[in-house]
Order: sequence, then C-alpha cells, then structure tokens
Amino acid sequence: MVIQATGKPESLTLADLPLPVTVDSEVLVKVIAAGVNAIDAKTRAGSGNAAAIANYPAVLGADFSGIVVASPYEASPFQPGDEVFGMVPVPRLAGTYAEFVSVPTMNLARKPPRLTHIEAAGVPLAALTAWGLVVDLAKTHEGQRILIHAGAGGVGHFAVQLAAYFGAHVIATGSHRNMAWLRELGAAEVIDYQSTRFERELSGVDVVVDLIGNTHDDTGTRSLEVLRPGGLLINAPSGSWPTVIEDAAAAGVRATTYKVSPDGATLAVIGRLLESGDVHVTVDRVFDLEQAAEAHAALETGHTRGKIVLNVSGL
Repeated sequence: MVIQATGKPESLTLADLPLPVTVDSEVLVKVIAAGVNAIDAKTRAGSGNAAAIANYPAVLGADFSGIVVASPYEASPFQPGDEVFGMVPVPRLAGTYAEFVSVPTMNLARKPPRLTHIEAAGVPLAALTAWGLVVDLAKTHEGQRILIHAGAGGVGHFAVQLAAYFGAHVIATGSHRNMAWLRELGAAEVIDYQSTRFERELSGVDVVVDLIGNTHDDTGTRSLEVLRPGGLLINAPSGSWPTVIEDAAAAGVRATTYKVSPDGATLAVIGRLLESGDVHVTVDRVFDLEQAAEAHAALETGHTRGKIVLNVSGL
C-alpha cells in the first residue's frame, strides 16, 4: 500500500513496487503482519514524518512481524526462516505496509513464540515507546505515583502494564468502557475522563505520561496541576503541545517530549516479558493490507483499545 501524495485515508492505494534492496547489515523480511500507529496516519495526512519523504510513491508503516528470507552474511544472528519482529525507520526506508521489507539488524528481535504474527506486529513501536516513557525517562520504581493518559490505547496499554510491573502506583484515564480492563492491566486507580475531571481527584503525582497533549479539553495544561513540585510531565504525541516546556517551567515542574528509538535489544527484553505473560498485547481490530485506508480511518476515531494490525500475507 502506497501514497502518491499526502492526504486523507483514501490516498492509500495498492501498487506493485520492486523488491527492497538490502545493504550492509540489513535483513530482508517477508512481512506477515504490520502494525498501524498514529505516526502513520499523521505522516499520511502531511504532518508526522511527511517532510522526510524523499520520493513517491511512499510506503508507510513502522511495525512488522514476519520471516527472514535473506541474511546480510553467513553468521548473521538472523537466518532465513527465523520469525522476527521489529521496527523500520520510515520514511528513511520503505515501510511495512508491503509484502517485503528491508530492516537494519539492530532493529530486529526474535518473535516471542507464544505470540501470533498478528499479535507481534502490534508490539514494536507502541511497546518501545511505552518503555522509553516509563522506564528510560520516568525511571519507574516501587511507590512512584504515575498518571497515564489514554491508558487503553496502543502505547497506553503497554505503559500501564510496564509501570505496574516495575512497582508504580498507576493511575490511568480512559473511557467508561475501559475502566475494568485498565484495572486488569495493572492500574491501581482509573478515572473516567468522560465523567470526571482528573485534576479534581489528584494531586502530588510524581510523573504524568501524556499521550494526548493539549489538543483536547486542555488535558496537558490540566495535567500540570496534579504534579508535585519538581514532578515530571512526558509529552509523547509529536506536535501535540508546542509550548509544553515553557508551560511546565511556569508551573514549577519539569517536562520533556519523547521520540521512540527502534532498538532491537530493548525489544528483545520486551519480548521476554511477553513470552512470560508479564506483559500482554491487545489487538483491537485486524484489516487486510488492501484495507489500510479503513484501518487508518478506524485509528483516527481515537477509540481503539490496544492496537490495529494489517494482515499482509493473508494468513
């Protein structure tokens, strides 16, 4: 699936392209399934990473799960037939909405055996983002109070689980239908954003993981009110709060944005947590590759529980 220019979901169309060429340590992978992420939709629409698209038609999609078909050298850790999952640096390389993809070795990990390819494709970008937010930046630990906005989304449902796994007291916001599910994921407190103003219920929070920004109902600005002095707000969605650093400083708290790194070594650690059952991936809906436009439209409703995945190979 390609775009000939940025635009609405309907700009995603089916096309035949040459097989990707691998160079240096890149691995050629047959894509079985591809995850759909917010950055895909933003880039397709003309924001996100669209400015880095060098040529059209362009293939989007960062997440994948698949099977190695060609290794870069004989003793490579990834050999033909290996089941792998990972991330592609789109649009520097062609994306994963395709039958084959070229992937740098350092962006790969072995697929957890207990996961299907559909499930595994929903993991890399969202789980690596959640790891970066919760582990690398928040340095989540026992006793820490952490508020996670949009806890039921793709990144959010991993962030809730990881923060709980590392011992934090997790507070998650979500819609009414997701309250019980968020508790199952590990949230100690859940707040229905549709009926409750979270800033009236909370104070002294150590960290806010902001997966919304200031784009809806002043969620970002209101989040500054619940942090303890010197607390940390991490704003994830790109472009969702341009003045976050200045606003946080004025409120006496710290803030940072975040960009995910497609790190295969960290993904391998996450893979072990998935294999042990300590962390789970939830796939909300599966679309066939040629239904990528419908998948983007569904994602943009903002009501996905967990991940949306494209079935690329027809399995």
